[in-house]
Amino acid sequence: MYWIRSILFNVIFIGWTILLIATLWIILPFPRLIFRRAIAFWPRLIFPLMRVILRLDFEQRGLNNLPSGPVIFAVKHQSTWDTMFFLWLDKNNSYIMKEELNKIPFWKSYMTKAGHIVVDRKGGLATMRQMIKDTKNVLQEGRSVVIFPEGTRTQPGKSEVYHPGVAALYGQTKVPIIPVALNSGMYWGRREFRKSAGKIIIEFLKPMEKGLKKTEFVSELKSIIEAATRKLEDEAREKLRG
Repeated sequence: MYWIRSILFNVIFIGWTILLIATLWIILPFPRLIFRRAIAFWPRLIFPLMRVILRLDFEQRGLNNLPSGPVIFAVKHQSTWDTMFFLWLDKNNSYIMKEELNKIPFWKSYMTKAGHIVVDRKGGLATMRQMIKDTKNVLQEGRSVVIFPEGTRTQPGKSEVYHPGVAALYGQTKVPIIPVALNSGMYWGRREFRKSAGKIIIEFLKPMEKGLKKTEFVSELKSIIEAATRKLEDEAREKLRG
């Protein structure tokens, strides 16, 4: 029965995503705020369908750790759900995205219009400087920035190298860096067709301490995120068994 639910959800999810990508060009001439609202329809439709079809919901923890004003979210990345969530949280959030996504039709124009930050991970120092400049511009607009330090989705229990971009932003910006742990991969795994019922947990942890050296910062950030993620995965594992 749950395979049927997953099939139905995936068909709607893929169809809605393709439809959105194929039609957003119509509102490219409109102001950026309107365009961001249109993009935010992606999770606004999908999240209710998750609850109805998959019986999969989510819970936010640690909201008290979010200060007023823009921040940089350093987020564990396990699922497509993670990408949608921050559009749901605030349509004005800006993602730091890999340039490879520009291969998707219309994508580059959409990301430019929405004010997201696209980086070439092979671009070296020049790319790093441009990312820092673009991030500062977004923050000055009062918008928060989302970065996935590992640069790719990982399976539960796994971790990848935390790339230096997040350390550069830590050293070159003055806003709080918020570590974010989650267990989305336990329910909506990378490249997994079948989804599981339950409740995804996303947890906003305390802002990173100021004044750390870059190597210390990366080590501490990874330790904090991975430890919190393992706890959330264990929590999900117990619920899935029960």
